[in-house]
Amino acid sequence: MNMTRETGLSLVGEIYRGLNLDDSTEVKVIIAPPFPFLFEMRDWINPETLLFLSAQNCHQEKNGAFTGAVSAEMLASYDCDYCIVGHSERREFFGEDDTLINHKIQRLLENDIKPIYCCGESLEERESETHFEVVGAQIQSALQGFKKDELVNVVVAYEPVWAIGTGKTASPEQAQEMHAFIREKLSQVLGNEAEEISILYGGSVKPDNAKELFSQKDIDGGLIGGASLNATDFLQIIHSF
Repeated sequence: MNMTRETGLSLVGEIYRGLNLDDSTEVKVIIAPPFPFLFEMRDWINPETLLFLSAQNCHQEKNGAFTGAVSAEMLASYDCDYCIVGHSERREFFGEDDTLINHKIQRLLENDIKPIYCCGESLEERESETHFEVVGAQIQSALQGFKKDELVNVVVAYEPVWAIGTGKTASPEQAQEMHAFIREKLSQVLGNEAEEISILYGGSVKPDNAKELFSQKDIDGGLIGGASLNATDFLQIIHSF
């Protein structure tokens, strides 16, 4: 919940002008503005710009009397490419759990929108060494009931909540360890196709740690928080990949 219409459009304009990517790149850059700005941000998005559009959330029902909510069908009408679900802040402040998130993923896939599914453990869970159990259970619950051809359209984002705004930092080795675990969990359902799933890292990625994080075998990109609000920082992170 940052920025106004004017500052948001200015930020995206700076990012667009600074990308300097071409058709040969395999890098995808996804922007996720708040709901009120989706329409105007859509103007920046087309196959030539190499930018893709994501919403920050959606409602779990198809439609109905849910004042203030936004459905996946509504997002699809704006040609939204992706939607973030299960973000740690939605879990903490809005009480969302993986059963609810499972329904959101279903709605998104029904509307040809790729879910960016967030999972991750708290500091207490990390220190009690239950982090693999916690993340494994999250993935099992949120992604159950989907067919292989549906799951290949899901992006997974690992957020070590304990490394966001706490002063603690996840090492590249710790991040890689969890990403490898997540890919192994996915391979139990998808087999070799799990290698094609993008697993993003969302633990305070910054210009000074991005390159080392992205060099890890199973880290396919980043879910960028505060650094994405500064065009210079965000562009450095993109180009480090």
